[in-house]
Amino acid sequence: MGQIIGVWIAAGLTLMIFSFLYKDNPFYKFAEHVYVGVSAAYTCFYTWDYFLMPKLINPLLQHHWLVIIPGIFGAMMLTRWFPRSAWVSRWPIAVSVGVASGLVVVQYMQGFVIPQIQNTLLPIAGPAVTFNNPITNLWNHPLNNLIIIVGTVTTLVYFYFSKKHKGFIGGTAKVGIIFIMVAFGASFGYTVMARISLLIGRIHFLINDWLLPLFRSLTH
Repeated sequence: MGQIIGVWIAAGLTLMIFSFLYKDNPFYKFAEHVYVGVSAAYTCFYTWDYFLMPKLINPLLQHHWLVIIPGIFGAMMLTRWFPRSAWVSRWPIAVSVGVASGLVVVQYMQGFVIPQIQNTLLPIAGPAVTFNNPITNLWNHPLNNLIIIVGTVTTLVYFYFSKKHKGFIGGTAKVGIIFIMVAFGASFGYTVMARISLLIGRIHFLINDWLLPLFRSLTH
């Protein structure tokens, strides 16, 4: 019985969200508010169970007093809610941003920038890697190395603003624009494909988990 009620609630909220395709209406706003409220409540409980309790409360109960320092910094951030003492929150925010920036820069360089540079250091001509799929072999041609090199260089030239984009630099930058637009188009297509997959999942849920069981219960 509880599973049936859950399916009906999920189906109702899904239809309320889909009703926005027609126009903004109270049903959509209700579903939106429910979603935001549930997300906020879940975030609060998740933060308490997986961050505050194991990393602050429990260590304090075990007399690990060093965790008081990040606890004080976290409490200082809450002063932003009070206009007179909002300036206090700038210190922990500055420390957090500084530490996070330092960590992110190192991780970004090691995880993205350096591997991307290594992937562009390719021989212009070389043996092709063969696969069992002939379509894959069609695209995996040594000429692809040349395309990657040209695309990387021309894209970097497009973002070089120390000189005007005229003559050779201008022509190279125009080629870079083509590669940038192709990359944006592929990214947009991938995003649309992911959203369509979510839509298919919701429609599959409405048909197989809600409408078909409802139809079977009405016909028997």
